[in-house]
Amino acid sequence: MSAPRFLTVVVAALSAAALLVAAPATAAPPQAADPAHCGPGSAPTSGLQGEVTAAERASGRSKRGFTCNVVPVSAYAGHGGGIVAAAYGTCGYTGTVFPGSAVGRNGGVQVIDAATPSRLRTTATLDAPALQAGTWETLKVNARRRLLVGTGVPFLFGAGLMAVYDVSDCAHPRLLNTTAGTPAAPLPITSHEGGFSPDGRTYWTSGMGPGLLSAVDLSDPARPRVIWQGLTGLEAHGFGISADGSTLYLSHNFGGISVYDISQVTARRTDPQVPLLSNLSWDDAGWATQHSVPVAYGERTVLYTPTEGGSGGVKVIDATDPRRPRLINTIKLAVNLPENQDRAVASSSGGGVFAYESHYCSADRPVNPTALACGWTSSGVRVFDIRDPRRVKEIAYYVPPSKPASPLTAWNSPHVMSAVVGVPVLSAPSILDALRRGEFDPAQARSNRTSMVLSDLSTDMCFSPPEWRGNRLYVTCSDNGFQVIELTNDVYRAPADQRTTVGS
Repeated sequence: MSAPRFLTVVVAALSAAALLVAAPATAAPPQAADPAHCGPGSAPTSGLQGEVTAAERASGRSKRGFTCNVVPVSAYAGHGGGIVAAAYGTCGYTGTVFPGSAVGRNGGVQVIDAATPSRLRTTATLDAPALQAGTWETLKVNARRRLLVGTGVPFLFGAGLMAVYDVSDCAHPRLLNTTAGTPAAPLPITSHEGGFSPDGRTYWTSGMGPGLLSAVDLSDPARPRVIWQGLTGLEAHGFGISADGSTLYLSHNFGGISVYDISQVTARRTDPQVPLLSNLSWDDAGWATQHSVPVAYGERTVLYTPTEGGSGGVKVIDATDPRRPRLINTIKLAVNLPENQDRAVASSSGGGVFAYESHYCSADRPVNPTALACGWTSSGVRVFDIRDPRRVKEIAYYVPPSKPASPLTAWNSPHVMSAVVGVPVLSAPSILDALRRGEFDPAQARSNRTSMVLSDLSTDMCFSPPEWRGNRLYVTCSDNGFQVIELTNDVYRAPADQRTTVGS
């Protein structure tokens, strides 16, 4: 059996459920966002938009990283950057990965002070039980309340543990809950994802199947308590919450969102009801919907909704009427297109379970945003002009240097810890979609990488939402950890009211 065919069979076997979401052959052909024009000082990739080619990986070129209208300022790798990190003020907080977070030296959330951006330093390790259990995609900050929260998620699924920190002094957070949410008094929650309502009084958790969605009251952050719960089935990945706290956009694990009215929880009604308002799904290969970033353009509400699997890119959804959300655009890179999945296989095989999928994004302000920055796994950090949500243009990107390391030293890198799998499993739906369309050419998929079963860590993986700081971004990637990068060549002008908007 040829290597490309072997890879396709393995991916299909590992992702049979993806057949449910593969696009029919009659689906409208998707388009890639206009690529960035790389100005002076750039060191761009040579392949398709979003791709690190097999040749760049084999030659070692990927070890130097790639830039387009971006200059790296500084980096703190530590023991790896976890999955989703958070930031407040001039500080970054790295998510944790279990079991390294429980047994490694300095296990727990690392606090990185970037007050002097060119000279990063660690100031504390947050080692509450919930954080040592692994935070997965739950580590979030609410700037209004100056709270940092993470829940314990050892592997895909966690239950009971929550840590609430006061980050008024961002470099020296203070643990607030010493009883509720600890092993001595666990909360009745499950989690994989978590995040705040905008006012910071409610922290929501969602936990894969059977999909227990929980609202945790943080009015008194020292005494978190569950005030509402409901089962949502497979609609249990990340989410976004409207600016007024009345609407929650919950991600489907197999592609799509559900819209819920959470106004009674926000208003602290007795016995609150959370009615389902609508559902939206799509017919391309985008699955494992990650989260939603709700923003406003005048009177319109628009969601930017990344899909974690299947090269589905970032869905752009008009949610002005929460009972009738509409898909109005999809942001993809060229490497995400169906006709390029064979080339994506050729370059990404042996790189890890992810290839070139979007993950977490952030807008630069909640009203009339001008730019969106996304962690796009092996495609690095991608930055887009979103002043017109129907005509999105890429303006910059940063693909950090590949950084092969050992699990003994990089135990907080999910990329390193999962290096025993080099097959791009999360790309399975897009590969199957391309096969169904008749657009997957085995000859194009063939390279010296397609027989690789283990990962060679030839690219880093960037999962976290970038944090806007003027024309600089705080970004966190699995292997390179916390980094400060700067947008150059006048591709971005920070608005006066810039405020990182993640949605939860």
